[in-house]
Amino acid sequence: MKQEQYKEIISNAIQAEVEAFNYYTAVAGKAKDAALKSLFKELAEEEAKHKATLEGFLKKEPGKMHFSETQDYKVGDSLPTPALTLDLKPVDGIVIAIKKELEAMQMYTQLAQASADDAQKKLFQELATMERGHKSKLEDLYTSVAFPEAW
Repeated sequence: MKQEQYKEIISNAIQAEVEAFNYYTAVAGKAKDAALKSLFKELAEEEAKHKATLEGFLKKEPGKMHFSETQDYKVGDSLPTPALTLDLKPVDGIVIAIKKELEAMQMYTQLAQASADDAQKKLFQELATMERGHKSKLEDLYTSVAFPEAW
């Protein structure tokens, strides 16, 4: 894969982070439960930090990005996920958010594997770990919303 293809992947990742930030911000604004409001605000703040980190990569010259150009990691080969909208039932919105976090986690894992520079590899591994944490938080929320205790 060429360096410019990695820049395109990172640009798409930035768009995904912006989409997640906007969604989490909107959900936080609509949430009535204080814990939910806090969780979604926290997720939005973390997505904003991810965006800033990725923008730093785009400022680098193509030659300063350290990716292997000999392998195709098929970063963009994931199945399409419906757009995040506020018109969904809360549980459906959580499911879509979980899928988005999974896609981000997988993408950052693949970028880490493709990295030829140790510091760059570590950064993408950390981003993948953060997205895994977001997914875990959302899955916890999903289980409490989708399967509430009845007694």
